[in-house]
Amino acid sequence: MEGNLQELRSALPDDWKTGVFLGRMLGDAGPSPILIVRGELYDMAQVAPTCAALVERGDFTGAGGRPLGPYDPGTGTQLLSPVDLQCIKACGVTFAVSAIERVIEERARGDWSAASAIRERLETRVGGSIRSVVPGSPEAASLKEALIEDGLWSQYLEVAIGPDAEVFTKAPVLASVGADAEIGIRSDSTWNNPEPEIALLVNSAGAAIGAMLGNDVNLRDFEGRSALLLGKAKDNNASCALGPFVRLFDDSFSIDDVRQADLRLTITGTDGYMLKGESNMREISRDPLDLVRQTLSEHQYPDGFALFLGTLFAPVQDRDEPGRGFTHKVGDVVAIENSKLGRLVNRVVTSRDAEPWRLGIGALMANLAARGLLRGPA
Repeated sequence: MEGNLQELRSALPDDWKTGVFLGRMLGDAGPSPILIVRGELYDMAQVAPTCAALVERGDFTGAGGRPLGPYDPGTGTQLLSPVDLQCIKACGVTFAVSAIERVIEERARGDWSAASAIRERLETRVGGSIRSVVPGSPEAASLKEALIEDGLWSQYLEVAIGPDAEVFTKAPVLASVGADAEIGIRSDSTWNNPEPEIALLVNSAGAAIGAMLGNDVNLRDFEGRSALLLGKAKDNNASCALGPFVRLFDDSFSIDDVRQADLRLTITGTDGYMLKGESNMREISRDPLDLVRQTLSEHQYPDGFALFLGTLFAPVQDRDEPGRGFTHKVGDVVAIENSKLGRLVNRVVTSRDAEPWRLGIGALMANLAARGLLRGPA
C-alpha cells in the first residue's frame, strides 16, 4: 500500500499469543484459511478449503493443518477478509446517536448544509428520550406516540426504538476487503463517513463463534435522499472491510468482551486533517445476540454469516468549512482499533478506482478444484 499505510498498518492485539484467530491469506496458488493458535500459524486449506467450511467443522486447534511455525506479524503476509462464503449482514441504527444522525440525513434530504441546524433541534428534543428507552418496550411505544404528535417521527426511529431491528445485506459473498486494502466510496458521493464496528461471525447453527473489526462505509448523501437508496449507499466496490482476523471465543475472549468493547477511530488525511473518535458497545440499544436472533428469524444461512453490529460513531467535526461537518477525501487512512481485536487499517479511494472485485464464487471454486482441495464427504 502507498502513502500513510507505510507508517500505520493493521495489527493483532497485544495479547494475540493467548488467543485463537481465524483468517485468510493469499498465497501463490490462491486464498487459504489460516489459524493462529496461541501464536502458532497453521495453513488449514487441506483440512477445509474455505473459512466457512472450517467454521462448520468447529475444530480450531490446528489439527490436520500445515504447521508454518510461530506467526510473525511483520512478515508482510497478504491478509484477505477473514470471511469467504459467509453472507455479510449488517444492523443499523443500534445506537441513539446513530438514530439521530439518520433522522438528520432524512430531514436534510442528503444535503450536508442543512444538517447542523437540524442536529441541534433534534438532539435537544429527542436525544435524551431515545437513550433512555428499551427498544420494543411499552415506554418506547409511548415515546413513539409523543414523537408522532410532535411531528418528529421517522422510519429510522422505528428501527431505533421499535421491536424490529434493521438488518440488511451489506455486501455480496466474497466482496469484502481485508487488512491494509483500499476501501471504496462512490465517486459521486459528497457526504460520507466510515462506520467503525464490531462484526460477529456466526455459524450455520446460529451460534456466534467469534468477532472481528469492520468498516461499514456509509454514504450519507445517498441514504439521506431516500432510504430506498440504502443498497446504493452501502454496497459498492470495496465498500466493506473486515479483519484483520476473527478472534474466536475461548477462555481469553467472550461475547461479554464484545458487549464491553471500546472502539477507537483515527482518520488521517493527506491534507493534514486528523479526526479521532471513540465509541463503546455498552451504549448499544440491543444486545448483540438479540441482533443475531433477529437476523436468523425465518431465514437460514447454511454457510454462516458475518454480522455488523452497528456504530455509535457519526463524525460531525468540520473538515473544510464551518457547518460542513465531515466527509472523506481520497487518500484518507482509516484505523479502527480495539484492545482485544487489534487494528484494522484501510486507505480510502473511490469505488471506481479501487481494485475490481474479480474472485467470485465460481472463480474461487475453480481455483480450489485446480488445487485439489474440493472433496466430497468422507
